[in-house]
Amino acid sequence: MSFPWAKHYEPKSEFTKFVDSRLPIPRFVYDALGAGYPAPKNLNYFYNFGFLAGVALMVQIITGIVLAMHYAANTAIAFDSVEHIMRDVNSGWMIRYMHAVGASFFFAVVYIHIFRGLYYGSYKPPREVLWMLGLVIFLLMMATAFMGYVLVWGQMSFWGATVITGLFSAIPVVGPAIQTWLLGGFSPDNATLNRFFSLHFLLPFVTLGVIVLHVWALHIPGSNNPTGVDVKGPQDTVPFHPYYTAKDFFGLGVYLTLFAVVVFFAPNMLGEVDNYIPANPLSTPALIVPEWYFWPFYAILRSFTVDFLFIPAKLLGVIGMFASILLLFFLPWLDTSPVRSNNYRPWSRILFWVFVVDVIILGVCGGKHAAEPWIIISQLASVYYFAHFLIILPIVSRIEKTLPLPNSIAEAVLAKYNKASSPGLAGSPGVQPAE
Repeated sequence: MSFPWAKHYEPKSEFTKFVDSRLPIPRFVYDALGAGYPAPKNLNYFYNFGFLAGVALMVQIITGIVLAMHYAANTAIAFDSVEHIMRDVNSGWMIRYMHAVGASFFFAVVYIHIFRGLYYGSYKPPREVLWMLGLVIFLLMMATAFMGYVLVWGQMSFWGATVITGLFSAIPVVGPAIQTWLLGGFSPDNATLNRFFSLHFLLPFVTLGVIVLHVWALHIPGSNNPTGVDVKGPQDTVPFHPYYTAKDFFGLGVYLTLFAVVVFFAPNMLGEVDNYIPANPLSTPALIVPEWYFWPFYAILRSFTVDFLFIPAKLLGVIGMFASILLLFFLPWLDTSPVRSNNYRPWSRILFWVFVVDVIILGVCGGKHAAEPWIIISQLASVYYFAHFLIILPIVSRIEKTLPLPNSIAEAVLAKYNKASSPGLAGSPGVQPAE
């Protein structure tokens, strides 16, 4: 987005002028992340999580490169090579735990980032492409995490690979061929490890490239904000640096503190104990579940237990699991309300929190045995998941009576400040009904 009042980069010395005329990286950084990018002045700490996601990805890439130097993608020694990293490589235990815990933190940050976008309507025009690129990043993360989990070659790794790749066999006609192609054979073996290791190393860099597009797409319309009101002038913005860089680095300090606490004091808190047992094709674990960040989708997959007409339950589960993510790509057109932020949409705000609870319930069910009462609970939660997007949200967005919107971001900020400092000034004029 072009802001006429934004500052522009002006090289001072002959050297910086020389660099700027041939490779304007300082200009790009200044305009995209510095004082040259005016950001809405009312962004809260939930807007820190995009920056934290970028930091989490860099931690994964750096630690992953170090681990790749010592890992052996061979079924005979893969598990032992991980133990070698833990026991013999200098600080290898810390690098491995940073990588394993970092994956969970990465997903936690991204989930908060997604739910923030859902609450404040960041998927609405003109940010549809920005939203879709974010979902592409999410899908790449899921693929990368699954392949990385298999590389440990413990019990849960082997059987997780067997179950997840087996889902593709449910696809009519081409399913078995796809499964064989993914595995490089008829069961997880050396070919599987080599393929997954290669893709696990490659996909983070692909993700990084899509993140560059994501940031680029963000700077076309500019950042959304908690009011959902468009920027109308310089009074609505502040320079990204130093205001939001200071805020981001404070959030980073909190994030790294929590990250260090888990890495050093509870690194296996989010893992599965069965993955510390070498893979054994002749011994099936009592409970086969993926990592916690896949549990909601795993619950949707397992909620289909009965064939429907000529469609097997297994295929219905696969369709439901993938549809639960692909459905989000159509969200900008399912929610037709002209008001972005749920702060001004009373019914949508309630439905948002109901949806959050529903996803948490799915997550709990996904981590349990495929038995009652978890099956019926996951079925009910799955029904609500799809009904929320396909039925409830489209209807509510059409009939909901929204609250008055502020005329500008500056007005909303001043009203909030006046309300906090002088309760008697609350209800000041200057708001207009939402269209």
